[in-house]
Amino acid sequence: VSMGYMWRTASEFDRDSAFHFLFPPQQCSRKNRVPTLFSSTFSSLSPHQQPFQLSHGTTTLGFIFQDGVIAAADTRASCKGLICCPTSQKIMPIHSHLVVNTSGSGADCMLWERILTREMRLYQLRHRKRLSINGAAKLLSMMLHPFKDQNTKNVLSFGGRSGPRVCYVCSDGLQLKGEIISVGSGSPYAYAVLDDGWRWGMTVDEAVALAREAVFRATHWDAYSGNNVDLFHITAHGWRRTQTVGIQKYMDGM
Repeated sequence: VSMGYMWRTASEFDRDSAFHFLFPPQQCSRKNRVPTLFSSTFSSLSPHQQPFQLSHGTTTLGFIFQDGVIAAADTRASCKGLICCPTSQKIMPIHSHLVVNTSGSGADCMLWERILTREMRLYQLRHRKRLSINGAAKLLSMMLHPFKDQNTKNVLSFGGRSGPRVCYVCSDGLQLKGEIISVGSGSPYAYAVLDDGWRWGMTVDEAVALAREAVFRATHWDAYSGNNVDLFHITAHGWRRTQTVGIQKYMDGM
């Protein structure tokens, strides 16, 4: 199929609407021989031919307390001014005691979640034991580093006999451990609520209420987050998903 119709002159762009989806010719990078859009041909295009920058965001968080780990996220998948999917799942179980919150491109996040799940299952089959949370974070960091331009961020929430753990892994190779971790465009607003209300001795109901409040406040100020609050509780007995609550329903119940 000819791709010539996707390339237009400046005068043709002026006559049409402001949004155009362009597919520039792909080249193979020398480093990993993978086709890339960020090539010399692409950078030499005129401003009229370069695609617009797509804005997107999310709000995901994870924190530990005396009864395990709480992982929460909104369910809105956005792309600039569009709500692509109001019910996307940003928290994915890896195994019975580990879930991952993701922030970034939806396709990239789903791909790396499946790869991490596969590698951890293979490790368990080979060594007859599960990979630790530190090992999972290091494995994911090493796999993501060659693709650091993807700008994918992950929060690993683990509940096991060794105690609750929360780790942050970025596609640039960064690894962090902490008591409270939040990523995404709504994370500054979520941190404001979590820093004020978090304490180690919380009950499960208090922790669930705090996580929902943090995501709700973030969706109020961040246009790229919203729709619903998805929440997981991870303990030494495994993870448990609570009922997804809509933002509007949460507001009506306040």
